[in-house]
Amino acid sequence: MVLIVAVSMLAVFLVINLVADQGVAPTTTIPVVVGGLGLDHSSTLLENCLTPGSPPANVASGVVVPKETFSRGPFQMPNQGAGDFDCYRPLLTRASTASVLGFYKSQLGARGWSLFSSGSSSGAPQYLFQKSGTDTFYWIIGITVDPKSSSARSTAWTFRIYQNSEAI
Repeated sequence: MVLIVAVSMLAVFLVINLVADQGVAPTTTIPVVVGGLGLDHSSTLLENCLTPGSPPANVASGVVVPKETFSRGPFQMPNQGAGDFDCYRPLLTRASTASVLGFYKSQLGARGWSLFSSGSSSGAPQYLFQKSGTDTFYWIIGITVDPKSSSARSTAWTFRIYQNSEAI
């Protein structure tokens, strides 16, 4: 008798689960980050780092710059499609170093990137963020400040995005 009650209760709950289950709807909205530097939605400074298929769409959302950012030189793609993806560009932002680094910490954090390193071996201010791409690779975004070319009013820095050679 106990076995019959247990099996019937299991069947009832399985039917309820099948009928009531609506799944999980994925969200693609990016939260608004309040405070700090504003996001430049119309910037084309890093568009050359966005090639068809590389980086994947879930990684490409991290290719952003703050307002009042200008180029300090051309973009570079060292491998030119041979080997792992690697793209960088020297930039200048009319804001302090702390503001630029804070911008990326908040913007990339809101987009699912993990800050895994701060500071470089040369002592220059640097943040490295990591995210797993839908292409089965880890991707890294690096923000490295050039302390020799920066001042209290502006920050010279380099944006770099590259594919880690190890799969997820």
